[in-house]
Amino acid sequence: MRRIGIIGVGELGRALVDGLCDGVEEPPELYLSPRGACTAAELSQRYPTVHVCADNQDVLNRSELVILAVRPQNRVKALSGLRVGEDRVVVSVMTGVAISEVRRLLGTDAPVVRAIPLPSARKRRSVTVTCPFHPAVDDLFDGLGGTLPVADEATLNVFQMLTGTLTTHYWYLATLADWAVRQGISPEGADRYLRGLFQGVGRALGDHTRSLQQLAGDHETPKGLNERLRTTWFDPANAEALTKALDALLADLK
Repeated sequence: MRRIGIIGVGELGRALVDGLCDGVEEPPELYLSPRGACTAAELSQRYPTVHVCADNQDVLNRSELVILAVRPQNRVKALSGLRVGEDRVVVSVMTGVAISEVRRLLGTDAPVVRAIPLPSARKRRSVTVTCPFHPAVDDLFDGLGGTLPVADEATLNVFQMLTGTLTTHYWYLATLADWAVRQGISPEGADRYLRGLFQGVGRALGDHTRSLQQLAGDHETPKGLNERLRTTWFDPANAEALTKALDALLADLK
């Protein structure tokens, strides 16, 4: 689809605009909601096909496909009273908001799809989970790194929980950096080394011929540093605690 609207231009909305426009020979026409005015104005100045609309209804009127990227707690204020034609396609990226709730808020029978794009859509490297399958939606996200369609919202919610582990990963790295500083390493040196170390991990993940367990095993030697830390710190009790935390978050999402 060539006319795409985005209601809610936060960090994810910005990433989607960048991915759809930056370096693209024939980008789509993009219509942005005025909320987050500074970001929307900046994007419209950077990309000729990006336009800031008068209000959210104006976004819907101009778009064939509209992405709802508002914060879940703001959905009632942002979406109530909007009129959505049945010829539109609605994509909700709001965490934990069911399709039935989106339909209720918008009062529409238009196709509604939930999706989980990632900020890496900016570089067109986001594998986006979608539910249910819709050709126009999957075509959109294929261009941003690929799609992973799933059969039902319960399955999509499991993938949603996996996105909730990102900042824990960053804090894991920050904890390692703090430990190194306490051993006398400069903050700059610890930061630089850890970034390089784990960027290498990211590149290794591009090897789809090896499972995650195989990748771990290939980086271990018997009784070596990696094996010793994994078996003494990330032990069965630690793994079970992580599993229980994920189970609790998933229960809340349901």
